[in-house]
Amino acid sequence: MKYEVIDIKIAQSVQANLTLYIQDQYPEVYGDRKRPMVLICPGGGYGHVSPREGEAIAMQLLTAGCHAAVLRYDIAEHGVVFPQHLLELAASVSYIREHAEELTVASNQIIVGGFSAGGHLVASLGCFWHEEWLETLMKKELGVTKESYQPNGLILAYPVITAGEFAHRGSFENVVGKKAVEGCECTGLSGKELEAKLSLENQVTANMPPVFMWHTFEDGAVPLENSLFFASALRAAGVKFEYHVFPNGGHGYSLGTKETACVPSLKEIDPQIPQWIELCKNWIKYNFIED
Repeated sequence: MKYEVIDIKIAQSVQANLTLYIQDQYPEVYGDRKRPMVLICPGGGYGHVSPREGEAIAMQLLTAGCHAAVLRYDIAEHGVVFPQHLLELAASVSYIREHAEELTVASNQIIVGGFSAGGHLVASLGCFWHEEWLETLMKKELGVTKESYQPNGLILAYPVITAGEFAHRGSFENVVGKKAVEGCECTGLSGKELEAKLSLENQVTANMPPVFMWHTFEDGAVPLENSLFFASALRAAGVKFEYHVFPNGGHGYSLGTKETACVPSLKEIDPQIPQWIELCKNWIKYNFIED
């Protein structure tokens, strides 16, 4: 396996980086094989980047026949607000697609996955990748068009979605930040309008790629309604999705195993939740890996 860390330099980035986990290809055995890439955005309320939702997930996805990557995007303490995180994710997808040949990545099989607030970031790219304001920024910063950073699939784990009644307020306060007062120049929206735009259940169109999503019924931090609203919007837009709700467990369970549980409480362990990664691997195989 090849391991590499790439600095993501775009706009106001401070220390964003992309860690690549690239499987060895052995062309003498497997020929000119290209693999899907799954780019993971850990959660943390846009206030930190959780290590529990990064490398451990990447290692699992390697066993599905994918390459994997983890984006450690800049956060609120770095002074960044919308759309900085989105630009860093778009730049990461663009980098992978631009280097697809040398990375042995199938350029039409780049999947982005996110946990909690990382799910909001990933879903934002799914909602906004085709919008003119984002392409204008990406052309200015990197000289690329929307086809460069278009995602081919989304994986959403207990995602932050809605800015309404069931919002995770900390995530929205961090992502909007000072623009709640100043407004957002790149979109032409006031602070209030920007928060409404980032309520992603209202932004789904047929341009959204297929989605795999899961949540827990008992999530008290990011209530189930977040993913329920998003699933309803996907259905209305005719976007295919697979959605699983587990009856027990709170928020931030990652793999739901001892490997990713917080010490010393180990509370993020549940006998049912580890099923999600196998279900996700099957979704990837069915939708992206040719037999």
